[in-house]
Amino acid sequence: MKVTYYGHSCFAAQVANKTLLFDPFITGNELAKAIDVKTVHADYILISHGHADHMADAADIAKRTGATIVSNYEITEWFGKQGLQKTHPLNHGGGWQFDFGHVKFVNAIHSSSLPDGTYGGNPGGFVVESADGNFYYSGDTALTMDMKLIGESTRLTFAALCIGDNFTMGINDAVKAAEFVRCREILGLHYNTFPPIKIDGPAAIEKFKAAQQHLHLLLPGESLNLG
Repeated sequence: MKVTYYGHSCFAAQVANKTLLFDPFITGNELAKAIDVKTVHADYILISHGHADHMADAADIAKRTGATIVSNYEITEWFGKQGLQKTHPLNHGGGWQFDFGHVKFVNAIHSSSLPDGTYGGNPGGFVVESADGNFYYSGDTALTMDMKLIGESTRLTFAALCIGDNFTMGINDAVKAAEFVRCREILGLHYNTFPPIKIDGPAAIEKFKAAQQHLHLLLPGESLNLG
C-alpha cells in the first residue's frame, strides 16, 4: 500500500485505486512549504477532528478534486454550510462500506473545535479495512485501552500514530499503542511542526526498535510502500 506523507498529521494512502487523504494541513506548515497543495489529489478526505492543523486545506482540496469529506457529524455539517455537500458523517463505533473498503470511526481522547470557534464534535481516529490491507490512524489522542479492541479485531498492515508529546501521545505511549493494536509498522505523525512537539528522531526510532517495531519518519512529500 503506497503512503505519501505531507507533513504534520497529513498523509495519503492509495487504497483500491482511490486516494484517501487524511487531515490536510499543508498551507501554513513551514516544514511542508516545498509541497504545492494544488497538486495534492484526493478521492476522499478523512478528518479526525476540527482543529485547523488538521483541516486547513480540506475545503480547497475538496472543491478542486470533488473529494468526499468523511468525518464526524458536526464537521461534515460545518462543511455543508460552506457549500460542500459531498460528505459522509460517521460517529464513534460506526462504520460504512465505501467503494474502496470499510471505514470505522474509533475513539480518541483530545479536544475538537472548528476554526471559527464552533463546536467540532468529538475527536476520533479511523480504522480502514480493504482488500489492499488494513490500517489504523489514531488522530490526535492520548494512549487509550480502547486501542486493544482494534488489535483484537483487525489485523493491521500499518498504524499511523501521533508521537510528538505535549498535545498527544509521546514516544513511550506510542510504543505502547503499537503494542495494543498489535502492529509493528508505524508511521509517525504530529511531530516537529511546532516547538512543543519536536522530537529526537533517531532516539525515537531506537525506542520503537527496542520494542521490535519499525517507526517510519518520512519527510514531507516522501512516499513509502507498506505491507
